[in-house]
Amino acid sequence: MSAEENKAILNKYMDAVNRHDAMSAISLFSDDFMDRSAPPGMPNGKEGFLMAHQILETALPDVHFSTDKIVVDGDKIGWVATGTGTNTGPFFGIPATGKPVKWWGVRILRIQNGKIVEAWALFDMFGILQQMGIIPS
Repeated sequence: MSAEENKAILNKYMDAVNRHDAMSAISLFSDDFMDRSAPPGMPNGKEGFLMAHQILETALPDVHFSTDKIVVDGDKIGWVATGTGTNTGPFFGIPATGKPVKWWGVRILRIQNGKIVEAWALFDMFGILQQMGIIPS
């Protein structure tokens, strides 16, 4: 697939996530999708994606991601994004703080035959917890 086709899939994915439409997001995944960054104890495929997004949207119902940079290398597309939201729900067992949070993240997708087959992610969890007041600055 071309770089432009991969970017179009990324844009559809990000649009679905920002609309809080997890089902549209996973429609872009292959049946054997693997999330290499799934949190411990979570399933690694579509089910894990749905669980992780449910946790995120419960904790930050107004969560939104903006794309800062996109890099395409063959069948992989990566981007740096900024996430924002207000912590009005529990987050991994931590009660809501009502505080706004802003963080950076990096996500890499491998796309094959028009479907997302593999994903990796890294994000500033430490910064999120500091802004929520869970750990000291």
